[in-house]
Amino acid sequence: MTQPTVDQAYLAKRQLRKGTAGWMLLAGLGVSYVISGDFAGWNFGIAEAGWGGFAIAACLMALMYLALVLALAEMSAAIPAAGGGYSFARQAMGPAGGYLTGLAVLIEYALAPAAIVIFIGSAVEALLGVNGPLVYLLFYAVFIGIHLAGVGEALKVMMVISGLAVFAILATAVALIGDFDSANLFDIAPTDAAGASTFMPFGWYGIWAALPFG
Repeated sequence: MTQPTVDQAYLAKRQLRKGTAGWMLLAGLGVSYVISGDFAGWNFGIAEAGWGGFAIAACLMALMYLALVLALAEMSAAIPAAGGGYSFARQAMGPAGGYLTGLAVLIEYALAPAAIVIFIGSAVEALLGVNGPLVYLLFYAVFIGIHLAGVGEALKVMMVISGLAVFAILATAVALIGDFDSANLFDIAPTDAAGASTFMPFGWYGIWAALPFG
């Protein structure tokens, strides 16, 4: 059996299902990913690079993600199969390439929920004064239950959460707009790192350190 035959058989079993999720739900999912960074990741990025350094890091990440999105859009049209990056890598590089890509995706999916639930625990602690493994376990159970209910149901819940998050960000911006002072953007004293300045207090290394939070 030749490789193209194997690939066609593989893709035939993983055709996309119609009616599970429309473009609106998928767009809401993308918005939710971005907002999670606004709520949590940006604070860490500014701590690593200062406002100016993090702005550069965020622009670099935006450029890389634009390239990623364009590549995924092209491959999704050429290879319309469920499986995402794993399916694309398997089709382009064979089973070994697909396996390595799938392994990397699994590692990502194992680490990302852990980071997210820690952020949720921090928010719960700020509101209720409670945090720890039991809080993490509770939210793990809640979101696993939502996903077990079905893909469409999970995306609808995500859409509602995304809407609430957008409202929270806009409400915060409106409430604080009168207190904004541009001088506070550059109030971190420059260090002795290479390239350090008032705009980039932690220098070029700070930009590198802030990339994961962009």
